[in-house]
Amino acid sequence: MLRISAVALSAIAFATAASAHHGFGRFDMRGEIHYSGTLKSVDLVNPHSYMNFETVGADGEPLEVRCEMRAAMLLRRAGWSEEMFVAGLPVEIFARPHRDDPTSCYLETFTLGEAPTIDRNDQFSSGEPVDTSDRPLRLASGELNISGDWAVEQAVLTIPPEGGNGALVPKSLRAAYAAGDITLDEIRALNPRPAPPVYTEAGRAAADAFEMWSPDDNPRLSCKPTSIVFDWTFDWPINRVTQTTDEDGSRVIDIDYGLYSFARRIHMDMDSHPANLEPSYAGHSIGRWEGNTLVVDTAGFEAGVLVPPTRNSAQLHIVERFTLDTEEITLKREYTATDPVYLAEPYTGQDIVLLAETPFERHPCEELTFEFIEENRTGDR
Repeated sequence: MLRISAVALSAIAFATAASAHHGFGRFDMRGEIHYSGTLKSVDLVNPHSYMNFETVGADGEPLEVRCEMRAAMLLRRAGWSEEMFVAGLPVEIFARPHRDDPTSCYLETFTLGEAPTIDRNDQFSSGEPVDTSDRPLRLASGELNISGDWAVEQAVLTIPPEGGNGALVPKSLRAAYAAGDITLDEIRALNPRPAPPVYTEAGRAAADAFEMWSPDDNPRLSCKPTSIVFDWTFDWPINRVTQTTDEDGSRVIDIDYGLYSFARRIHMDMDSHPANLEPSYAGHSIGRWEGNTLVVDTAGFEAGVLVPPTRNSAQLHIVERFTLDTEEITLKREYTATDPVYLAEPYTGQDIVLLAETPFERHPCEELTFEFIEENRTGDR
């Protein structure tokens, strides 16, 4: 019988959730468009990268086009680099057209010069698990060692000649899925997606009014973080955890989030939150150890978005439980969010991350297509 790791199951569940969150409102995913042109440049940035090339428009005149690719951190984890893209080479592109803008597209595959055709989800790194044989299990203080660079296992495309039908599956299950040893339905049945939020009347109204492609509603469209729940795993970022001491000698745990390069601090020597907290998107966190589990209590949030399209009020309260598997060296997070304004019941979920095969990097958000005009806000939400 095929043995499926908890990490792989977590990645499958997250891949499903991530694809649902993304949406393709600006692009016609049923349409097809082919380009022949010359590569001008590539922008490896977050939350989307772009290939820039010149082709010939329908009027016979030169036309500069920009094709959207995956986020820089995803491409770098997959072994992509700027050196792969040599300006001036001929390029053949298969893409999905923009609904309104003839100079924009959603890249599916491309062929640059004489190189083989590359798919947007192709992997060029071995992605071998990190060797943890020499990793200290505990710090000098006696605390469990959770410091390091953590990420959800990458999901990769299954396509010929490996087999498969284009489904995104965890790298560790790619061969088994392609061979028919396990199906997507079986995997999803083993690890179903979390139940949707249960809203108050105000929460339902706010969710219904939420516009996924509006920068006024969706923080991502303004290069801002969403929430400590959402940004930990959305888009498969690499996050850095550092156990250290503050200037006064008190123990703290710093978490640097890879997607938007923002940070939060967990205070380990505090029993309660200070009075009159200044509200922020990360809130104020205090932590304690319960065996192998780090329990983190966070309050002091500013009103914002918990998980699109779910909003949160300043009364949001989040409890996270980070449990280290000391044999597999994986970090499981379970979270519970309560908000009497928008949530009629606690919102719960879990995820698993492992030590990343590529190091954490700060990737400032440099979205290049957020300044689209009002009438282009259309399609899936």
